[in-house]
Amino acid sequence: MANRITDIIRMLQREPPKVRQAILAELRKHHPIHPIEARWGVPAEVILEAIARSSDLSQRGVRGLIAEAYFETHVLPSLEHWEDVSPPPGNVAYDFAVRRGEREVRIQVKTQRRKAGRPMMANEGFSRFPSDLYVVETQKTRAGKKSDGGDTRPYRFGEFDILAVNMEPATGEWEQFRYTLARWLVPRDDDPAVILKFQPVALTPNDDWTDNLATCLGWLEGKVEKTIHHQSRT
Repeated sequence: MANRITDIIRMLQREPPKVRQAILAELRKHHPIHPIEARWGVPAEVILEAIARSSDLSQRGVRGLIAEAYFETHVLPSLEHWEDVSPPPGNVAYDFAVRRGEREVRIQVKTQRRKAGRPMMANEGFSRFPSDLYVVETQKTRAGKKSDGGDTRPYRFGEFDILAVNMEPATGEWEQFRYTLARWLVPRDDDPAVILKFQPVALTPNDDWTDNLATCLGWLEGKVEKTIHHQSRT
């Protein structure tokens, strides 16, 4: 079987692009890439074209879903001694949860923010932030109003435990995440119980950010209380 497959691949490599594309189109008629094609009654190519034609806001939402998928498929399976107890997608203020013994940790996954197709720097979120750090937007996707007229989009401290930021815009790699504790995030000036909309993110791991979820879980067990570095030194 392996030799037969190798022979077919070599044969296809000798064919011009139009022939290979025609063969792929024929194979795709009988071999869908994902079950969603059958559920929606549309091939993956059309779904991708719809995404390509969508607005920047819609594509930002899709990129956020991709980051969550990479976290679920690449990060969680590598985490030792913790059980994945993530809830189904819904209106909770976190995306994933892990448990060890009686300890349950809630994780919110966000994607590093882009601006005009490039990674957005921290000082573009707030001028007082360092210019050598990146930025992540930490607020809920859906807007709404509370009964008292307040905005429902901001997260409040205590709604999740760890912030995981996908760094693909800066690194080009979806597998790259940076982690920090939710209690270390920068609060709003007018309401210390609310997490500030933009948070500065370090590409290089430091005392505030790590590229290892297990390390961040260790920080959570510690007693260090602080706020991540967010003041420009210039």
